[in-house]
Amino acid sequence: MSWFTRFLSSSLGQKVVMSLTGIFLMLFLVVHLLGNLQLLNDDNGESFNTYAFFMTHNPLIKIISYTLYAFILWHAVQGIRLWQGNRAARGHVKYAVSHVRPSERSSRNMAWLGIVVFVFLILHMWQFWLQMKMGVLAPVEVAAYDHPVQNLYLPVAEAFKNPLYVAFYTISMVVIGLHLWHGFWSSFQTLGLNHPRYTPLIKAVGYVYAIGIPAGFALIPIVFYFSSKSAL
Repeated sequence: MSWFTRFLSSSLGQKVVMSLTGIFLMLFLVVHLLGNLQLLNDDNGESFNTYAFFMTHNPLIKIISYTLYAFILWHAVQGIRLWQGNRAARGHVKYAVSHVRPSERSSRNMAWLGIVVFVFLILHMWQFWLQMKMGVLAPVEVAAYDHPVQNLYLPVAEAFKNPLYVAFYTISMVVIGLHLWHGFWSSFQTLGLNHPRYTPLIKAVGYVYAIGIPAGFALIPIVFYFSSKSAL
């Protein structure tokens, strides 16, 4: 077993992997939000369908996408392994008075929040991404291409007219925000990028990110829902 394999299997190595994959996923969320905001353009979905076709057919983006899928699974598996390791380290001894350190409580909460986020991602990809990959969406003309592209805008717009789905999506964004709230600054801390001078700035940026990104995603179905109600 090489030193690298031993490092990856260690508790510290698992935390480093969690941090690096987490940072990659957080960067992806920024790009994904910018793309999804195209849904709010008043062009009957043309800009969003153009963006969706580009993201699913550009060779470089496809490589990044497959890397993203692998990182999501890796991040989830490492999170479960760390959670199980922490539980095993605590043992099964019960005391009359329970003293749980804040770091242990945060780790436990992150595990449960992460499971909810993972379930949301599976449902989200099954409902939208899988339909596009299977090629079952109706074609539509867009100005950017001289051939029809799949109309991903239509199932998204229909889903966001459903108040139950809008509520589920919005609540999921709250959970993602809570997950990001802790994950952002702890990722930098695990990588040793913490210092009394700039750690407060990292935490402040993390708080803004953890609120702004989920709020941006949640805004889209809310706007769609109330726009469809007002159009009736």
